[in-house]
Amino acid sequence: MKNVDDLIDDAAELAERGLSKGEIADELNVSRETASWLVDRSGATPADAGGDAVDAGGPSGPQDIHVDWSTIGRDSTRLTHVGRAMADLLAKEGDEVDLTVGIEKAGTPLATTIARELDTDLAAYAPAKHQWDEGDIDDVGGGFSRNFATIRGRECFVVDDTVTSGTTLTETVEAVQAEGGQPKACVVIVDKQGLDEVAGVPVYSLINVVGVGRD
Repeated sequence: MKNVDDLIDDAAELAERGLSKGEIADELNVSRETASWLVDRSGATPADAGGDAVDAGGPSGPQDIHVDWSTIGRDSTRLTHVGRAMADLLAKEGDEVDLTVGIEKAGTPLATTIARELDTDLAAYAPAKHQWDEGDIDDVGGGFSRNFATIRGRECFVVDDTVTSGTTLTETVEAVQAEGGQPKACVVIVDKQGLDEVAGVPVYSLINVVGVGRD
């Protein structure tokens, strides 16, 4: 089991490889605030750093939950079983859906299994790699890979691994709609927000994380 020191080391390694704070957040399945805090504590400099380092929390860091599902991701059999369970959550949405959209990076292999289980085509969306300052997402933008299926005029499912803030899922749903597609449902392994929907589209998850605090 990883502790905070391990996450700080991981964040430092990713920053030294040139990843932005958003990409580090994606890799570690934590929020942007947590990624920034981890990088700040490591002393490394992420690719998108500008000006002074951001202190995203006190000595103990921001409130967040790290999700490590590498025991699933590194084994194709386990990944297939989890993808089938996610497909089962979507099956009740009907037979008209003919496209599954995977959010890169981690959502794409899950979407591949789901597409096979539900007999749909496969698309892949690369989201804007979230920078620290609000507004950067609009400046950077995301996009659909031309190596996969097109979106226009099709009903689809949207697949990711983890919901941390819901920003990436919302961005993808809106990108599908902008391309003329109709998202019918989203599915993730872990939802740290307990979302029922994003942009009017229902969200299903295998695991909901609920924080319980004391006054």
